[in-house]
Amino acid sequence: MENFTPVEALMGGGLVGLGALMLFIFSGRIAGISGIASSALFSNDGRSWRLAFVAGIVLGPVLVGMLLSDFSYSTPVLNWQLIVGGLLVGVGTGWGSGCTSGHGICGISRLSGRSITATIIFMLSGMLVATLLH
Repeated sequence: MENFTPVEALMGGGLVGLGALMLFIFSGRIAGISGIASSALFSNDGRSWRLAFVAGIVLGPVLVGMLLSDFSYSTPVLNWQLIVGGLLVGVGTGWGSGCTSGHGICGISRLSGRSITATIIFMLSGMLVATLLH
């Protein structure tokens, strides 16, 4: 709990929600990151805004790191584990017809039963795996 920062977490969550809301208001699209990233790579329809969206996700933390001198991030896992984990998440989002951002942020806010169910399953699975591994 020593690294728990509720103010920063609230601000970050608010910015994610604001970004999802702006995407929905201005384009009528749901901010499902896996679908946006997949379409940016494998589709020509709307590729430019999708690439800009993904670039913002990648470059945002880099910009914060440059602006805040005390910002740091480290992970105890090896690079190959991150790559395997990322690929498994990609497969899972395909099977689940969406990711945590699409279901958890946008779907729940629209009171989608499918998204509420998917998010509950995401959370329970994450808790189970974290409990088994740690």
